[in-house]
Amino acid sequence: MRADNFIFDLYGTLVDIRTDERGKGCWEKTAEIFRENGAEYSPKELEKRYFEAAGELEREAKIGLKETYPEIDILRVFRLLYREKGVSAGGRLAEKTAVGFRRASTKFIRLYPNAARLLSGLSETGARVILLSNAQAAFTRPELRQLGLDRLFDKIFLSSELGIKKPDLRFFGEAIKGLDPRRTVMVGNDMACDIEPAKKLGLATVYVRSKISPKGDRPSADLIIKSGEIMRVMEWADTGD
Repeated sequence: MRADNFIFDLYGTLVDIRTDERGKGCWEKTAEIFRENGAEYSPKELEKRYFEAAGELEREAKIGLKETYPEIDILRVFRLLYREKGVSAGGRLAEKTAVGFRRASTKFIRLYPNAARLLSGLSETGARVILLSNAQAAFTRPELRQLGLDRLFDKIFLSSELGIKKPDLRFFGEAIKGLDPRRTVMVGNDMACDIEPAKKLGLATVYVRSKISPKGDRPSADLIIKSGEIMRVMEWADTGD
């Protein structure tokens, strides 16, 4: 096919990442950050309250805002945790804590081979390159800068900034505003979140099978590739196959 617009998922599609938000070391390091800023938590207490608070805020969004696929801003959780210990946390402290937590919970993060090359190559052809990710901006925007990806997208849509997440069609709708769906491709590694909603909106689809794709996925897309074959997206779109 011939395409003018390419929408990409991030983690598992362009970026290989492993995180462990239940690891003992993660919460020991995060508790130390809280302690340094006047909020005394034991690692176990902090872990428990973090997941409880996140769940509470998500339930509020589902019930109060009647969202099926709500996405909270994780900075609200960190501000709440500080407040419960009598500390008023502004945006800068919440962001600093979020970054520290993310680093403590991340085992590794790296680009898949040729991911940056593909994005640059598509831009050079005049195509519009868009990121659409279920992601926390406090975690992901620093990682995009770290990996050199922030400058390779024409637009970036992160779920925590819009309050909704994939597979909500409204989230996709933000990314395709002003675009011709018939000349737009969605590239992702998750059938339920990436491929099926895109199909409903008339987009062409590329499924990237990676180690963090859902284990039960049975990919059905216009093109199915492995994570190391990402350059095939350009070849496929260019040849019209």
